[in-house]
Amino acid sequence: MGRKTVAYAAPYFTFMLFLGLAQGLDAAHIAPWGLPAIYAVFPLQTAACAAVLAWFWREYALRLPAKACLAAGIGVLVFALWIAPQVLFHRPARLVGFDPEVLAGRPAIFYWVEIVMRLARSIVVVPLLEEIFWRGFLLRFLIDTPFEAVPFGTYAWQANAVVAVAFMLEHLPPDRPAALAAGLLYNLVAYRTRSLSSCVLAHAITNALLCAFILTTRQWGFW
Repeated sequence: MGRKTVAYAAPYFTFMLFLGLAQGLDAAHIAPWGLPAIYAVFPLQTAACAAVLAWFWREYALRLPAKACLAAGIGVLVFALWIAPQVLFHRPARLVGFDPEVLAGRPAIFYWVEIVMRLARSIVVVPLLEEIFWRGFLLRFLIDTPFEAVPFGTYAWQANAVVAVAFMLEHLPPDRPAALAAGLLYNLVAYRTRSLSSCVLAHAITNALLCAFILTTRQWGFW
């Protein structure tokens, strides 16, 4: 396994490792500070993934986004699809999830660290590591190896389908219809712009809007 492959895959698998840790602690009924494990694990996950991204940063050769308006529009469209069941079709509000208000009785530093790290995780870290892995690596790896020999944005219907479905399956069941559409639309950004930065931009806009929606409506289940 070459350094390039490690660079593109390591942030994502670091993220998944911490996600598994949180699930394992909950399954073992281990509650740091008397809270679900995510309140302790997710800030560590954010910091660890950011460190891995920083370590390999030069490998990604990210430049200014191409066709930024298209990427931004796709980001807004994915956000609209994500919240459509609740906003348009009056599905039950998703109130159970990462609720920072459970920290309200603790020192303020805990509350604000959780909020800041959660926003950084959603808006910066996740768009980077997921787009680097799904669009930057896997979308090309499924066409040929070494993946870096495949120009970014090269189209193959099999790779398009596999990445979209795999991206869908990593999300919670209520989010999977929107996640499938998101996977296809973010793939479209890759094909139309041939820019990994544009994919990151689209994903970051989706997540930033979703964070604003969550904090406004208190539908923590989207987190």
